[in-house]
Amino acid sequence: MGRAPCCEKVGLHRGSWDAKEDALLIQYVRSHGEGNWKDLPKQAGLLRCGKSCRLRWMNYLRPDIKRGNITPEEEDLIIRLHSLLGNRWSLIAGRLPNRTDNEIKNHWNSHLSKKIGSKVKTMSTRLFTSSKKNNNNNKKIQKYTKKIENEHEHAKETKIHSPKPVRISSFRWEESSPDQSIGRIVFQTL
Repeated sequence: MGRAPCCEKVGLHRGSWDAKEDALLIQYVRSHGEGNWKDLPKQAGLLRCGKSCRLRWMNYLRPDIKRGNITPEEEDLIIRLHSLLGNRWSLIAGRLPNRTDNEIKNHWNSHLSKKIGSKVKTMSTRLFTSSKKNNNNNKKIQKYTKKIENEHEHAKETKIHSPKPVRISSFRWEESSPDQSIGRIVFQTL
């Protein structure tokens, strides 16, 4: 079974795009608009797959796109949204104007996830070493750092399960009064 391939891969360019291909794609999208990515490469004269054209346009060539130099405010927003939404990059990108989900995902994987992990470790070691003298404070600090680490791990492991379906095989009429005018339907499950 499976899906039909999106294109014939024989004779297609792979790898990085050159300026000529970018110019052809930009010119075609400006004159015909976005959409119908499967037929676009043939009509535009590109030796690329339709998916490759769509990704190149969406992530690099769109005129309204904002690339690079993610501000500290944007980083903070990405961190907060990731703690709420997880790895739903397109939803996170929807909250950041003119940023692509691909750029946010790459920035998270290369910078922010490491930054968050190191912040938790440095904060816990700083708190632990600063109050070694007072044993009571040590217990509070250890409890606090465990709480932070558990929350961070819990955010990764949270899964939502839907209830299991119940199969109803049949139903019957059950009489509940002697005059048989009042009754109820009883469903029997398997």
